[in-house]
Amino acid sequence: MSERCYKCFKPISNCLCKYTKELDTGVKFVLLMHPKEFRRQRTGTGNIAHISLKNSQIIVGIDFSKNEQLQSLLNNPSYYPVLMYPGENAWTIRNEEFKNQLINKTLLVIILDATWFCAKKMIQHNPFLLELPQVSFTNTYSSIFTFKREPKPEYISTVECCYYFIKELQQIGVINESINPEPMMDAFKQMIKDQLTAENERIMGLRPGTHSYDNKYTKLKEIPNF
Repeated sequence: MSERCYKCFKPISNCLCKYTKELDTGVKFVLLMHPKEFRRQRTGTGNIAHISLKNSQIIVGIDFSKNEQLQSLLNNPSYYPVLMYPGENAWTIRNEEFKNQLINKTLLVIILDATWFCAKKMIQHNPFLLELPQVSFTNTYSSIFTFKREPKPEYISTVECCYYFIKELQQIGVINESINPEPMMDAFKQMIKDQLTAENERIMGLRPGTHSYDNKYTKLKEIPNF
């Protein structure tokens, strides 16, 4: 097995850390990571967000109702916790009350890092999360994660979720406009290129397959020019 970077979990030859840098946004991001997502760290995007965001946390599990780390954060009066989750009652940055709630408090953004199917299961196991204020995007965004299929184009990855929410929070002054979140996306884009390149190399017989279903894919993938 090739030597791996202890931060991004990629082989040293494909380390993503050089493409990103730590961002001090002043917002606390907490990624509730499903165990299945944790096992696929090489293709998951939650860890890219984590290594990019200062003071962020990853908490792995399914039932968080008694998780001491999460419950300690939720009960800390210095934080204003919100759940990033779409819904009819979800706030956006256009809601003036949202910004008012942040006076003298640090925004704590909880994001479910899982497939959409697993995210719904996580909500079923943790109904208390829906008691938190829910937030969503003002705009609709499409994912560039062409290597991975989502049920709908607007179902974006974890790292894209963090990136676009940072951009929107900058519009209302919650995050300083001088902070540049682009390196986070640069690492994500490089990961996509690396994955597609590896897939093409398997198709051309230049590297061995790693999954039983690899022989189903015989068409070379286009490498995006981000």
